[in-house]
Amino acid sequence: MKQDEPLVARNSYAINHYPTNKSLRTRSIQLSQRLRRRWLVLPIALVIPFVGAAQTEPPTSPSQLKKLSIEQLMDLEVTLVSRTPQKLSEVASAIQVITGADIRRSGATNIPEALQLLPNLQVAQLNASTWIISARGFNTIFANKLLVMINGRTVYTPFFGGVLWELQNLLLEDVERIEVVSGPGGTLWGANAVNGVINIITKSSAETQGTYVAATAGTFLRDRVALRYGGRFTDKLTYRIYGQHFNRNSTILPSGENNQDAWNLTQGGFRMDWAASDTDQFSLEGEAYGGTRKTAGGNSGLDGQHLLARWSRAISDRSGLMLQLYYDRYYRDDVPSNLFDQLETYDVDFQHHFPVRTRHNVLWGLGYRLARDLTESGSAAAILPPRKNLPLYTGFIQDEITLSDRLKLTVGTKLLHNVYSGFEVQPSARMAWSVRPNNLLWGAISRAVRTPSRLDVDYFLPATPLPPTQPSVAGGPNFTSEKVVAYELGYRWQPSTNVSLSLASFYNVYRDVYSVEALPNTLTYQIQNGSEGESWGVEVSGQYQIAPTWRLRGGYTYFDKNLRSKPGRNFNPDYLGNDVKNRVLLQSILDLPGNFQLDLAGRYLDYLPKTLATAQVPAYVTFDVRLAWLYKWLEVSVIGQNLGQRQHVEFQTLAIPRSVYGKVSIRF
Repeated sequence: MKQDEPLVARNSYAINHYPTNKSLRTRSIQLSQRLRRRWLVLPIALVIPFVGAAQTEPPTSPSQLKKLSIEQLMDLEVTLVSRTPQKLSEVASAIQVITGADIRRSGATNIPEALQLLPNLQVAQLNASTWIISARGFNTIFANKLLVMINGRTVYTPFFGGVLWELQNLLLEDVERIEVVSGPGGTLWGANAVNGVINIITKSSAETQGTYVAATAGTFLRDRVALRYGGRFTDKLTYRIYGQHFNRNSTILPSGENNQDAWNLTQGGFRMDWAASDTDQFSLEGEAYGGTRKTAGGNSGLDGQHLLARWSRAISDRSGLMLQLYYDRYYRDDVPSNLFDQLETYDVDFQHHFPVRTRHNVLWGLGYRLARDLTESGSAAAILPPRKNLPLYTGFIQDEITLSDRLKLTVGTKLLHNVYSGFEVQPSARMAWSVRPNNLLWGAISRAVRTPSRLDVDYFLPATPLPPTQPSVAGGPNFTSEKVVAYELGYRWQPSTNVSLSLASFYNVYRDVYSVEALPNTLTYQIQNGSEGESWGVEVSGQYQIAPTWRLRGGYTYFDKNLRSKPGRNFNPDYLGNDVKNRVLLQSILDLPGNFQLDLAGRYLDYLPKTLATAQVPAYVTFDVRLAWLYKWLEVSVIGQNLGQRQHVEFQTLAIPRSVYGKVSIRF
């Protein structure tokens, strides 16, 4: 057997991610069904007694929704880089932001489609319900170097070290903005923010008053219905409840036949916000969902719930406190491979920022997270032990030092402890120089780690140990964290009131990267840290307000890398990722006379070469078009997606079809 074959076999099982035992699977399904029923009823039970008495905001037509100029967009406050509000124009990082208006004008139907609007991300749809999303390389089925949060709740799973995008379904109407930082964010956000951080931020319930109803029907997205109601208990206590359901059709096999991977999901949730005083703010949100994915062996189930509470206190303009707690649970099975995984997460996070004299702004925090993982499997592959607790302890401190009116230095570090690699340190230093008004030059040096996942350490193929003369793959008991040191240099400027531009360059040095290598004189392959390498690239983005009714936004990214085995080791780095070198995005947002809107989002992705782990994917150009008509409380739109070709492949061999759908939305 060739050395690379066990890893290919490993991927064929682990691509579906999740392990099962029939009796345990049945008990888990029964539990999840009970939880789902309770969670779906809870928001309605909380709100129904108050609906008749709730006072809603006056109706607002879509044409009256706030439009942001380039100057207003550059003044948007973002929190992902410093954990405290900071103007986008002053951020010393490669950050890009898409607003809720940009998303709605694109015609996107879910979060992965919305992320296609960011040129610093590589987004590839693998099948009807699975996406691969990465920043600055390592684009593969196990894309494990991008940390993703929703309202500060981490959705990165320690099971395989990545994001289950099919579980991250939001009502896009409620998304306020999505912030994306390319490059390490581990100093503030902890492990696994190696090549980037995404935070999806939804609107407060005070901003979603009244009723919203939407119905969609089409080809690839077969149907979708959504309902949201927002009201008030008091002037300072607001709420919303919402629900949605969709059915999506199958992708296309190379033979031209349907892949039979159709997908459906039902979701319900709530959010409440309370302005208890001028200084204290509280929020509470919860959600439950469940659905199925068609597979070769039948329907594979998925479901989950979460509950998040947050309190913040503004002590002064430069100081404040924040305490956040959440519980999150997901379940996902895969019928063909007889695998399932259930993960429960309990998390508490505290932060405090305060000034020291006039030149220092200190931010520090502590956190604790307990992930309880349960996996079961058949005889083919296993995660052993099937039950495992994964506690994570974190602490960080950061100081923003004002060296002069035009020069700021930010230094900090994150200390964490996990069950696999023990203590990890992630320091960072950033310099921002305001060369002149609306011109910012910045640079950074950062260290970040990707901590081991259960699939790295506890994986066995086959499940039953074999003699050393028989080929097998085992997790690495000594597998340690993957490490990167990143060097960044960027420039952000606004040459006029109608134009904004940003440029970021980077050079990353990776050490102790994943490998699978045979133990001496055996056919037992073990997961190790036998790879290393470098990557480099440039990211350009900008916006141009051509006229009051027409805005362009987009960007270009160049990326390249050199990954290899460490000296004396033998592993093919093809398995570590297949990344496009060139990506281009252009979005046009145009208001037409007669209450019409015409929007276009086009993108070009370079080809993916054939590797030992992946098939060749040709370069492609595709675009989405949205035509909408708005009148007071009514919006009617027709959206075409992936119109560049009848169908195209984004990763491996399954094709994404051209699709068209119609949508009717009512707001009152």
